[in-house]
Amino acid sequence: MLGQPHGPWRVLKTSDVYSDPWMHVTKDDVVRPDGKHGTYSVLRLKPGVCVLAVQDDSVYLTEEFHYAVGRVTLEAVSGGRDDDEPAIECAKRELQEELGVQAGTWTELGVVDPFTASVVSPTALFVATDLTFGQPAQEGTEQIRCVRLSVKETYDAVRTGRITHAPSCIAILRYWIDRLQPSAPVSPL
Repeated sequence: MLGQPHGPWRVLKTSDVYSDPWMHVTKDDVVRPDGKHGTYSVLRLKPGVCVLAVQDDSVYLTEEFHYAVGRVTLEAVSGGRDDDEPAIECAKRELQEELGVQAGTWTELGVVDPFTASVVSPTALFVATDLTFGQPAQEGTEQIRCVRLSVKETYDAVRTGRITHAPSCIAILRYWIDRLQPSAPVSPL
């Protein structure tokens, strides 16, 4: 059978459609699992991080207008990794840039794929604690307001749909579950 296997699919040809520093779109000519010919497009976003900043019973979140969804969102600190930048270094940089916060302790919560059907966007999740507060160094495209909520209020913001950013929701829920039902320890970085 022709083409490169990709799970039950076969890729006959890949074409670049669009690329910029944040994303790359390709279109594959494929043979589908049912044997019919078709196309499949994939959007690859820059790998990212999501940082839940916690001090005592307070969680520090960002509130900002996000162009793509056209509204102000409440979420954990998030951003894209530069080239081959390690996730932890990106997390530290984003926390400092967006909220002016440095953390003494970092706990890794794993990696999530916010979308799986046609978008590749691996996002590393972290909890930052032992916080020191300073001045943010936001980029020209950012107008971020720091929002402080209790841990319970943050959990409720996910539960009620106030927080919709998928990596933030997962980081918050993982933190909430680990806080209520600590299981195997997650090693700090």
